Order: sequence, then structure tokens, then C-alpha cells
Amino acid sequence: MLTINDLKIGVNIQLDNEPYIIIKSEHTHMGRGGATVRIKIRNLLNNKVLEKAYRQSDKIEEAELSRSKANFLYSENNLYYFMDPESYEQVSLSQETIGSKSNFLKEGQTVDILNFKDQPISIQLPSKVEIKVTHAEPGVRGDTAQGSVTKNATLETGAEIQVPLFVKEGDTIRVNTETNEYVERV
Repeated sequence: MLTINDLKIGVNIQLDNEPYIIIKSEHTHMGRGGATVRIKIRNLLNNKVLEKAYRQSDKIEEAELSRSKANFLYSENNLYYFMDPESYEQVSLSQETIGSKSNFLKEGQTVDILNFKDQPISIQLPSKVEIKVTHAEPGVRGDTAQGSVTKNATLETGAEIQVPLFVKEGDTIRVNTETNEYVERV
């Protein structure tokens, strides 16, 4: 069981037999009154967001999530197929389950599969991935006069992100998968 002091961003809790992840946490303490924590949580099964408040005396159940390594094989008809490298067992997850994480999936990439009650519910990508730029508009001298020093670039996975002017087609770049932002050129 968790106490309100354990309710921090990224912690998984269980509410009504469903797993949630805390995406925002605000701890308040009012003079003589007890401390309270207001949290915003996202359901890991259907991505719905809720807000909850807990008092000092409340006990919160921690979600029993397990992680397993898997390699991304391919996608077809809004399904993404993964294979356990040890048992060769295949798992498929829908586009709705994976969400925007599919923007950074490449064939052969290793990811963590989150399991709840032995059912795969989501994936977790590495915090940074290396992806090749397939299309980038040329940086034109003088573009920096407006204060804009970035341009659009299309990645090999089809995702579009903002990159600095010096990045060109064919470059391999490192992207932060949590913020969907350019990190550096590799």
C-alpha cells in the first residue's frame, strides 16, 4: 500500500481494478488541517484522465505491473507486432494502445512491454532514439531574422518534428521520445 507521500509523477497505482499512472501531483498542507495530495492520473488501458484528491489517512493500492523486453517486428492494419527475444512469443497491440509512441518505432527496436494481470497494455520506449531524417527543407540564410531557427523535418517513421537549420536530409538524429523533441545530431 502507498501513502500520500509516495504519490509522485510516474508512479503506477490501481483504482477500481485498473492501472493508472500519475501524470501530475500537487502536495498541499493547510495550517492545522492534514496534508492532502491532488493528483492527475491517466488510465493505462483506455488513456482517460482523472483527477483525485487523497488525505493523509488514505491508503492507495500500487498497480502490479510487470515489464518484459520485446523487439518491434512490423505494423499492419493498425496493429503493431512485437516478439519476445527469448521465447519467440509474439504480441500485438493496437494503434490506440500505443498512441503517439508509434512515431518513434523502427523495425528491430527493443522496447519494454507493460503487462497488467499478464495482459500487455502498453509499451515503453527508450528515452532517446536515433532516427534518420528522410525529408528536411533546406535552411535558407536569413531565416533567423524572425527568431525562428528551426524547420520541419520528416523522420523515417513518418513523424514530423522541429529541427535546427543545419540538419539535412539523410542525417541521423537523436530524438527525446518523451517530449518529441530534437536532441542532437549523431
